[in-house]
Amino acid sequence: MMNANVEMLNFIYQNAEMGVETLNKLKAITDDKEFEKYLDAQFAEYKEINDVARTLLNKNGCDEKGIGAMQRIRTYLMLNLQTLVDKTPSHIAEMIMVGSSMGIIDAIKNIKKYREEAELEIVQLMERLLRFEE
Repeated sequence: MMNANVEMLNFIYQNAEMGVETLNKLKAITDDKEFEKYLDAQFAEYKEINDVARTLLNKNGCDEKGIGAMQRIRTYLMLNLQTLVDKTPSHIAEMIMVGSSMGIIDAIKNIKKYREEAELEIVQLMERLLRFEE
């Protein structure tokens, strides 16, 4: 499998994995049932994208590279600190928007970097992730 494909798929996998883990933690923090439905819908899309990226990596004989331990710890601490005082849906939504903005920037960079080399199916998955983040 081409290096561009592997790198792009691993980015997609890690980005979606971060979304899954973050939303799981945020769902446990919120008490707002309507907002929780929104978080569930976002969780489902990240999970599906994560599964597709893993399947494509494995299908091509590659193992997925998950999020590193330090990044997990940093994210966990940031979530706990940022929701310590303010657990309102509007604050949690703002946190999600900040994370999505970082994902959008990284997705655009990866699309520009690998569009010519990567397989169409993988570029389309990256574009799906980008649209979802937007």
